[in-house]
Amino acid sequence: MNKYARGLVVIPCGSIKMVWTKLFHMGSFSAPVVCQISPRTEITLDGGKLTIGKGFKMRDGAKIRVRKGAVCELGKNTSVNSNNMIACREHIKIGANVQLSPNVQIYDHDHDFRVEGGVTAGKYKTAPVEIGDNCWIGANTVILRGTKLGDNCVVGAGCVIKGEYPAGSVIVQKRITQDKG
Repeated sequence: MNKYARGLVVIPCGSIKMVWTKLFHMGSFSAPVVCQISPRTEITLDGGKLTIGKGFKMRDGAKIRVRKGAVCELGKNTSVNSNNMIACREHIKIGANVQLSPNVQIYDHDHDFRVEGGVTAGKYKTAPVEIGDNCWIGANTVILRGTKLGDNCVVGAGCVIKGEYPAGSVIVQKRITQDKG
């Protein structure tokens, strides 16, 4: 579908979603009314706070989930692509002009499997995630709790990252290949 035809669908849909979400989450949701949001997306606020900047885009299958007491901030001109998941239990901050490729997953928490009852106990370890301005995150990347990316970083497709990366970093992970010859 070309960008003009898509705009005829996603801009009205985005406006309806923004107004609807503002009505039900007045004090905990802030976003511009005009956004490009596909009809097949999910924004869930369970007692958390979500702030979205101008020029926001969200494609099919993308999900943003902000749980009780958590804060999620998405900067202006941020693009959340197909099948992305942003799951926030403490704090996730994504800067301006950030592009997420398809299937990117961002989590500021892990299950705490060592507690009594294991994973079914529903306890989590959390640490904030921060992604600077002008970053590009490649397809199928997983960003784990405690990660901090400086401005202008590029993350190669298929990376699983945790830790701190300075501004201007290009992050790729070595692949193990097996020679079958």
